[in-house]
Amino acid sequence: MSSTLQRPPKKPLVREATVMRAQRVDHVASLLMAGLMVIGLLVLLLFVVWLTQTFTWSAGDIKIEEERVAGRGDHAEGFERDIEPPGAEEVEPLTESSLEETLQSVTDVASNVAASLVSVDTNSDISTIGSGRGDSRPPGPLGEGDSAIPRFERWELKFQSKGIQPYAAQLDFYNIELACIGGGVTTIDYANKLATAPQQRSGSSQAENDLGRLYFMWRQEGPLVQFDRQLLQQAGVNTSGRNVLKFIPKPLEDQLAKVEMEYAQARGHGSVMEIAKTIFESRPVSENNYQFVVIEQRYRSVPK
Repeated sequence: MSSTLQRPPKKPLVREATVMRAQRVDHVASLLMAGLMVIGLLVLLLFVVWLTQTFTWSAGDIKIEEERVAGRGDHAEGFERDIEPPGAEEVEPLTESSLEETLQSVTDVASNVAASLVSVDTNSDISTIGSGRGDSRPPGPLGEGDSAIPRFERWELKFQSKGIQPYAAQLDFYNIELACIGGGVTTIDYANKLATAPQQRSGSSQAENDLGRLYFMWRQEGPLVQFDRQLLQQAGVNTSGRNVLKFIPKPLEDQLAKVEMEYAQARGHGSVMEIAKTIFESRPVSENNYQFVVIEQRYRSVPK
């Protein structure tokens, strides 16, 4: 009898899966960390709020220079400020003088002529007939002042609008008055409250000069020029054959001067005498709110 050894059948190897479970201490630790982060964030926000209310940072006040613009008044345009001396051919003898007086007169005339032939920055030809040198100051009311270009020559305002009503709302926001002059009418006819109920009033040129308001005129025809005429007509102002003006209130003029100076200083120009041209444009800030911004500025070398 033979015996056979039999091996027990092999059992498949089964690995026990290791299950990782978070312990209660882990839950507590994560909640504490999250709470600390939220509390820290709140403390940081409260600190920023306190900091902004306690301390203020400003760019500094812009000092607007008082512009003293020179003007020659009724004086003739020229290169120097002196009287016009008579030429030698314009001097007529009134009485017959002696030989000694004649020689003395000739000497005096020669001295005067030599004194008048100084080098002058002018393009006029020198002749024996007196030619006045005129007045070197720019056009404007008679007075001394700086060589800055006046605002009425330096500034240009631009408006953008797709309709007459939004355009009128801009004018009302800035308290700008439309007006008509000329056309055989001696008074100045104004129109205000243009977006709601246009109203008309009249005034004299003397009263307007006393106010000293800045005004602008259109350089070329366009849709906005027609809007101005329509708004004036709605207020009952006759615009036929008359010039249309925009009168700027003093607060707006001061605001434009500040915006202009801020723009110039940001580009390294610290004096208004360096500014040759500033072009402003009215832009919407929010509903029914607008502001003028500088879209272009040109400069010049300051005259010595």
